[in-house]
Amino acid sequence: MIRTRYAPSPTGFMHVGNLRTALYAYLIAKHGNGKFLLRIEDTDLKRYVEGALEAIYHSLKLAGLTYDEGPDKDGGFGPYVQSERLPIYKTYAEELVAKGEAYYCFCQKEDRASEDENELPVAGERDICRLLSPREAETLLAEGEPAAIRQRIPDTGTTTYHDHILGDITFDNALLDDQVLLKSDGFPTYNFANVIDDHLMQITHVVRGQEYISSTPKYSLLYQAFGWQSPVLVHCPLIVNEDGTKMSKRKGAPTLEQMVEMGFLPTAIVNYVSLLGWNPGTAQEVFTLEELVQVFNIDRINKSPAGFSMEKLTWMNGEHIRRLSPEAFHQLVLPWYPDSLKKLEFDIEKISRLIQVRTERLSDIPNMIGFLAELPEYEPAMFVNDKSKSTLASSREILARAIPSLEALEPWTNETIFTCLRAFAMEKGYKVGTVMWPIRTACSGLEATPGGATELADLLGKEETLKRLRLGLTKLQ
Repeated sequence: MIRTRYAPSPTGFMHVGNLRTALYAYLIAKHGNGKFLLRIEDTDLKRYVEGALEAIYHSLKLAGLTYDEGPDKDGGFGPYVQSERLPIYKTYAEELVAKGEAYYCFCQKEDRASEDENELPVAGERDICRLLSPREAETLLAEGEPAAIRQRIPDTGTTTYHDHILGDITFDNALLDDQVLLKSDGFPTYNFANVIDDHLMQITHVVRGQEYISSTPKYSLLYQAFGWQSPVLVHCPLIVNEDGTKMSKRKGAPTLEQMVEMGFLPTAIVNYVSLLGWNPGTAQEVFTLEELVQVFNIDRINKSPAGFSMEKLTWMNGEHIRRLSPEAFHQLVLPWYPDSLKKLEFDIEKISRLIQVRTERLSDIPNMIGFLAELPEYEPAMFVNDKSKSTLASSREILARAIPSLEALEPWTNETIFTCLRAFAMEKGYKVGTVMWPIRTACSGLEATPGGATELADLLGKEETLKRLRLGLTKLQ
């Protein structure tokens, strides 16, 4: 059975790269009817961020990535939190020492060994403690000397591992450092714990970014030392900003929660992130998560860096918004409506139906519809529009003549308002667009609105519409 995992550290929040890693691991598992696991790698105590653990669970829920096993879903391979597995790591580290594949280090230098998995190896770094005999090491341990356990990297030769996307990758062993496996406080390093856990949890596919390529030969040597089969390795391409620089959380890459706060739907974010390094082989771009599960093919993950475009994400968000039912969209956008609008006697559902086809980000909604609650200040020059052939003089004449027709109009609906104004245009010899422009401008005070003139008048109601038209006429006079 295919088994994949998402193994975040509670040292930050789920940014774009983390989300893609979790998503690809999820899709690989679900496409193959396998299991998707959540494992918390919390051994780096110095970098723990308050609230990050809760954010991991919340982000996975937002994205719809339901895990089959995890800290709160024991599938028989727990614990799923690394700080609860310390005796396991000690046992396997000592096994490597017994095999000669690792050694005790008494130099108190493990603090130099960065827990940052992205740090490049130090060429030829070897520790003098690797020269200690087993008896000398045992003597120091018996005397109570604190010791770390380091991996014994071969001095010569090469290590080759196979990546499903990039093929065979070879490193000179002389370029690999004797990394710390177990620190003197009993906590494992990330590089050691994930190898042990992936094996014991029967992980078949490991998904991670290409920034881990330089660390992987040391993982490969650990698998060889234990006599274990390595899982399928999938190193995904880098995600870069629009200027070509690497996107990273340290350089302000947005988190999933931040993007939701910016007005993006989780479904659209997941859809867009799925295409950052993968393509379905067809022209289709808009997918639900369920559709992605059906079409995802690990062989179509790219090698080249993927560019993150906020403009493309915004477009895709609009596509997902328009796929929603009117009822679902209405419930979704209610929290974005200004309180001032909710207190007035507006048909809120009618507003939702009007703006759905014009909304690309939910965060645009307050500015899009705020004019309904309060007419903004605007200049008479707004009534001039070359496309509709509107001038100050024509707008003044149209408002002066249209107001009496609208005052007599009953009932007041979008359809009756449109019929009235179209008849007015034909009678006075105006084009319909020339009539509609000053009506829309006076109703909204905006250059761009979520609807046409008659739709806005319908929403505002007869009394408020006429009030605004008279105000517009006053500006023009």
